[in-house]
Amino acid sequence: MVRPEISAREAEVLAALGEHLTNAEIAARFVISVRTVESHVSALLRKFGAGDRRALAALAPSVPGPSDAAAGPAAAPALPVPLTSLVGRVSERASVASALAEQRLVTVVGAGGVGKTRLALAVAADVADRFGGGVWYADLVPVPDGEALPAAVAAALGLGEQPGRSALETVLAWAAGQQALLVLDNCEHVVDGVVAFVELLLAAAPGPTVLATSRSRLLLPFEWVVPIGGLGDDAVALFEQRSRAAGALPVGSGAETERVAAICAALDGSPLAIELAAARLPSVGLDGLEHGLGDRLRLLDGARRGGGRHGSLRSALDWSHDLLDEPGRVVLRRVSVFAAPFSVAAADAVVAGDGVAAELAALADHSLLVPVGGPGGTRYLALETIRQYGAERLIEAGEDAVVRAAHLRWCTDKGTALLAADPAAPDWRGRVDRLADDLHAALGWVTSSAAASSEPSDPSAMEVALLVGRLCHRRGLQGEAQRRFEQAADLAPDAAGEVGALRLAAGSARARLAGGDALRLHRAAAAVAERAGDGVTAAGQLAQAAELVHRSAGILAEVPAAATAAGWLADARRLGGDDPGVLARIAVVEAFAAADDDRDAAARTERALELARASGDAVVESAALDQLTGLRLARGEARAALASALRRTELLAGPLDPQQGFELSDAYGMATESAIAAGDLRLARQTAETLRDLPSQREVAHVGTARLAVVMVLSGDWAEAVAVGELFRESWERAGRPRIPSMRRVAAALGSVHGARGDVAQQEVWRDVEAGVASADHRPHDQRAVESVFAALEALHRDRMDDAVAVLRREPEEFRGWFELIWRPWYAAAWAEAAVLAGRPDAVERIDRARLFTTDNVVAAALVDRAAALAAGDVDGILAAAETLDAAASRYQWARSLLLAGGAHRTRGLAALAELGAPVTY
Repeated sequence: MVRPEISAREAEVLAALGEHLTNAEIAARFVISVRTVESHVSALLRKFGAGDRRALAALAPSVPGPSDAAAGPAAAPALPVPLTSLVGRVSERASVASALAEQRLVTVVGAGGVGKTRLALAVAADVADRFGGGVWYADLVPVPDGEALPAAVAAALGLGEQPGRSALETVLAWAAGQQALLVLDNCEHVVDGVVAFVELLLAAAPGPTVLATSRSRLLLPFEWVVPIGGLGDDAVALFEQRSRAAGALPVGSGAETERVAAICAALDGSPLAIELAAARLPSVGLDGLEHGLGDRLRLLDGARRGGGRHGSLRSALDWSHDLLDEPGRVVLRRVSVFAAPFSVAAADAVVAGDGVAAELAALADHSLLVPVGGPGGTRYLALETIRQYGAERLIEAGEDAVVRAAHLRWCTDKGTALLAADPAAPDWRGRVDRLADDLHAALGWVTSSAAASSEPSDPSAMEVALLVGRLCHRRGLQGEAQRRFEQAADLAPDAAGEVGALRLAAGSARARLAGGDALRLHRAAAAVAERAGDGVTAAGQLAQAAELVHRSAGILAEVPAAATAAGWLADARRLGGDDPGVLARIAVVEAFAAADDDRDAAARTERALELARASGDAVVESAALDQLTGLRLARGEARAALASALRRTELLAGPLDPQQGFELSDAYGMATESAIAAGDLRLARQTAETLRDLPSQREVAHVGTARLAVVMVLSGDWAEAVAVGELFRESWERAGRPRIPSMRRVAAALGSVHGARGDVAQQEVWRDVEAGVASADHRPHDQRAVESVFAALEALHRDRMDDAVAVLRREPEEFRGWFELIWRPWYAAAWAEAAVLAGRPDAVERIDRARLFTTDNVVAAALVDRAAALAAGDVDGILAAAETLDAAASRYQWARSLLLAGGAHRTRGLAALAELGAPVTY
């Protein structure tokens, strides 16, 4: 194969696609924008003629290093590239394009094999310049049911799962303000789900337009249908093109052309049927085609009249099938169970016969399978029409149950092996993604088999659903994991299985910050357990429900009253008795229920920790340590808080368990917060990067990078902070600009950086983000401390000392609450420095007061020392502070210290600041 020329950056992006990284992760790796990644992916799709991102990922290992040729961002849309060109369809192409100019839902309707997909892709490419928000393609063939459709569309749009949102809510949020075209291909098997989805999408946002392909209408009142029939005059051209591609000589005389036209007419102009016949021309000639198709069509003449073009297509498929030898027929029908491209080894496991590799190659030669290159060798794909035909033949042969059971075993063996493998391995995510469609197909089959059986629910159906849920959880797809765990609960043969699955579902709900779902699932698990006589499990679930109210009210759309949570705790005490785990969970809730300044808060927290350790439950102990961390931060004990936060990360190390919920991500988040409070910027960056790389954060760059950007600003890595900030902003906008009040600090930090650099336009962009993440009228009081710190940083950098004094109006002694107290050391240091540089008479007093609040923060303490040296005109003292700041990885403040020291040191400081992306213009 001749490889296309690609640039060095495209080669890097292709390699990252081979690791199955998201666009946001690729952008983060190479410090480029998500939009730039999308342009590179578009270019790669066009250059390789690949159908989608998965096809590019499969190509990645076999592509040599980058060429020296440069390639700019591609203008072509990131649409699948058909393996063969579109022949004819000029009028239909124009009709669909015209309809899209006036209608928001256009459906291309026609029989299987008539070329709906190829036509839709051609039209989408034609009209791409009409849609500023892009043209997006979603193949619905692998979608098992209507419930899974929003998640499939979200994945096609490059949207990860969003905390606290369903896949449908994520897509609807994305659609707001998007002038985009969404192509939904192969809708017929999930038509009810498509109808519900499209109606909500188009009602929710005025911008998007939908182009659907289906064998039947959607029957929506605003649908514009473009019916597609067989080819007319272009049928012969299609036949000749495909037969030449198969190695046949060109059709010669006018008589031969007439014979070809008769064959195409007998096939009712069905493109797929014509392609199948043309592929046979080199081996059987026109005589063979006429004889075989003529006999078949006469036999099926009645069926053709009743079934229209389905009959003619079936005739061609029947004919191609009958020309196969028996081993080929067996392989064709048995591999129809695969939902995704499959390897020879996979086919061997399911077909259970000899010579499978040779038969697959022969089927590809006959255009019944499509070979796909990739890592580990060639894979094979059956087009959907042929796959459905093979599935019918499988049923006719009486082999459906046996072969699908073999496919199920193959899927579960592969899935189990993946669950046992290291998810940090470079190819792990790609292997999960390649298996996903087949796992879902196998789950669909075993679930329907269980539903159709008069026997009690088959445990294997529940086990497969649990396996899929666990893989999804580890892959970072928490919404899908929750759905599969709930499905497992429905399939459970007994109460114990149902409770176990509901507990896992609750954990995944907490992990994606869907507090309402988590509350519902905890209570449902408690009810089932209590009915089954398992009081201890019921008590534990009720205690977790109460914990959500007191610990995580921010992820609950509607927070139950404290009296309601108290009732759940009372029931937990009644049902749990003296069980150590239940007592520990109840104690944790009681600790969180106490305010930080309550006299009993410390005692309750210590008791909760003691009981949690005795219970041996790492998740319960982590929750207790979380309360201890908050309590220590509220007391200004930053280093002790950091120790307890890091202890949580140690406790939760190991394979990701759905029942951990959000504990691990919260642990790294609190470790970062505590490291900021302690001024340990190296550790803060390390924990922030670990948080960003957790599976639960992979698909949501604005969540994963939020703390990292803030740490970068504090450290002085301003150029990096700006790049990471762009990832944050683009991800947040693609997610529909969700309101997340805690993220105001990211916007404040990045806004101050751009303000300090004199980039007014970009500062306005971040002010817009700051207003968008949370209403300015309802921002939490403790966020104002953070905003003041960064506003002062900007003012001091620009030598506007009076402005710095003005934004630092509050007295440090006024700070309350653990979050606000994280930032008090930074605030107090800036408060003292601003007073010195502004010549305030109370500067010395401020320095003395600031020292009281900075003892646990090495950076803030050094900044106060620097302020004291500035007040005294002590250059040596300023330089001593610079050394401390350099050792503490506070590169910005080290460089600023040189600037403030003056003389020759100022020149060094100016150069260092410029290198950090923080130039000074005065």
